[in-house]
Amino acid sequence: MDNTRDVLFGTTVEDPYRWLEDGASPEVTRWIAEQDEFARARLAGLPERAAIAARMKELSYVESVESPVKRGNRYFWWKRGPKQEKKVFYWKEGPDGAEHVLLDPNTWSTNGNLSLVDVFVSWDGNWAAYNTSTNNNDVTTLRLIGVRTGKRSEIDTIEGTQFGPISWNVTNDGFYYRFTPKDAAVPASEQMGTAELRFHRLGNDPKHDRLVHARTGDPNAFLYGASTQDGHWLFAYISRNWSSNDAYIQDLRKPGGFTSLAVGAKAQYDLKEYRDRIYILTNEGAPHSRVFVADPARPVRAAWKEIVPERSDAALDSMEIIGGKLVLGYLKDATSRLEVHELDGTLTREISLPELGHATVSGSAEDPVAYVQFESFTHPREIFETNVRTGETKSWYRSKVPVSPERFVVEQVWYPSKDGTRIPMFLIHAKDLRKDGTAPVYLYGYGGFNVSVTPSFNASFFPWLERGGVVALPNLRGGGEFGEPWHRAGMLHSKQNVFDDFYGAAEYLIREGYTRPEKMMARGGSNGGLLVGAAITQRPDLFRVVLCEVPILDMLRFDSTPAGKLAAEEYGSPKKADDFRALFAYSPYHHVIVGKRYPSTLVLSADSDDRVDPMHARKFVAAMQARSAGGPVFLRVERNAGHLGADLVGASVERIADMEAFALSELARPMPAAH
Repeated sequence: MDNTRDVLFGTTVEDPYRWLEDGASPEVTRWIAEQDEFARARLAGLPERAAIAARMKELSYVESVESPVKRGNRYFWWKRGPKQEKKVFYWKEGPDGAEHVLLDPNTWSTNGNLSLVDVFVSWDGNWAAYNTSTNNNDVTTLRLIGVRTGKRSEIDTIEGTQFGPISWNVTNDGFYYRFTPKDAAVPASEQMGTAELRFHRLGNDPKHDRLVHARTGDPNAFLYGASTQDGHWLFAYISRNWSSNDAYIQDLRKPGGFTSLAVGAKAQYDLKEYRDRIYILTNEGAPHSRVFVADPARPVRAAWKEIVPERSDAALDSMEIIGGKLVLGYLKDATSRLEVHELDGTLTREISLPELGHATVSGSAEDPVAYVQFESFTHPREIFETNVRTGETKSWYRSKVPVSPERFVVEQVWYPSKDGTRIPMFLIHAKDLRKDGTAPVYLYGYGGFNVSVTPSFNASFFPWLERGGVVALPNLRGGGEFGEPWHRAGMLHSKQNVFDDFYGAAEYLIREGYTRPEKMMARGGSNGGLLVGAAITQRPDLFRVVLCEVPILDMLRFDSTPAGKLAAEEYGSPKKADDFRALFAYSPYHHVIVGKRYPSTLVLSADSDDRVDPMHARKFVAAMQARSAGGPVFLRVERNAGHLGADLVGASVERIADMEAFALSELARPMPAAH
């Protein structure tokens, strides 16, 4: 604890745990180790932990397969075997060829700290560019491997490819990629603005790669690009938040640079090209989004033609061109609908789904075969192969997970938030649940960055459900479930709406007899960690236990890191007076009061998290441990792990066992008396 304080816009702000921001200092390193050792010793002895870990192993160590991608005559897909820790990238020649392993990260290191992040196969299926990282963090290295030979290139290795897809050219001898130069003169918090779009020719020294689009110079901007399969067009995007971007196009068949397609509007644009027409999915002037087609020879906005108008009953969430058709994904009350349209926008058919759930579709522009990946809360992943021209559909793969979905029911309910806004919420529980206020409730929320919470299969819910619990997932404002207005209603100065929506969910569950505050657990991670951090400090009366994962909690210093800068468009900037006042009003770290009875809290952090700095978790835990008069406060630190964990099944099993055992143990104990 120190005497650090800042005077910001006339307000004195105490920051007694500023010293915990320096994760490399010996003092902080020692503090972290002691906190983690103490937490793990306490968690290891919890009554339910061994049983939950055993059940999670049964649920997690199962075969997992993802939709295939066709390149040339070859098929590529991800699969993880029932005894493997990490998923493996496979290929085969033709639909009936023998399976071959192309990349198996399980063999790369003894402790599993080397990760395979993503793979991008050339159009002819002969090459694969792939990103690797250490400790599953966001900083990646790009490498190249020959598909048939399995030989890795020693030359084609590029450091600094953090965030961003690889896009191959039509001749399959080079690709476009996003590159972040290392520049000692640029502060860490400004480095996102130094990113460039570059082109790499196979076999050339990456030091001489051609600059395609220069850096923006704006640390709040995110630059990325993609080329089209026919090699005619290159797209570039500059995104300044999760609700708007600028879009540019370049004709690769002739000399010249980029042409502006959509610049300066407060809207999102997603481009697809087919036979020299640009199809544009946008929410410009249409909160639920619509589709235009544009002639790139005349790209001015006035010449665009609307082909799929906005719907009032569903938000248009995705657009693909598959087999010469438009395949559109809608969200209706937070559940998926898939439709096939002609290129003029005419509806052909709806793709049938097994039940209300979450579905994605993939395929290529000329091939009519598409793959639909579907899941719901009680339906493990199933992949369907469908022909977008004929409608013929068959099951291609279905996961086998040892659960009994017939035991449970999924409800969607609606409740009022503080300002009267109706909020939907999914509830999962046993069919014979009695509403007598005794069920332990697992309330999960996110509410930000245009991210939608949809019915996806999550194995970690089942140990809770099988113990008579209820899992509740409200669709908070700040997400994308109902288009951009829903997102904007939970960002910037309206962020308090998200928290109020969450409290409204808890109050509904109490009012309807599902549970009581002493049986309520709240869980959230990343931006959801901010959500539950606010719940701890604003409404401790509603929750007995909080699980707070890789959180953002110091809202006055979140933008001091590279990735944190990108969040300023969502939260606001603490360097602007109006934003400062809004942020300071709810910043969880700054609202921990001495002697207040707060919920029992487990904060989870990762030692190599480069997306959300672990200093947030450290500072908040220190403040809570010094000031709370409520339940215990623990800090668990995952080793060799990034923002999304350690990408090992075993690590996930251990983490879930610790979290749910802690929650159940605390729910079974009375809350310490208020002082």
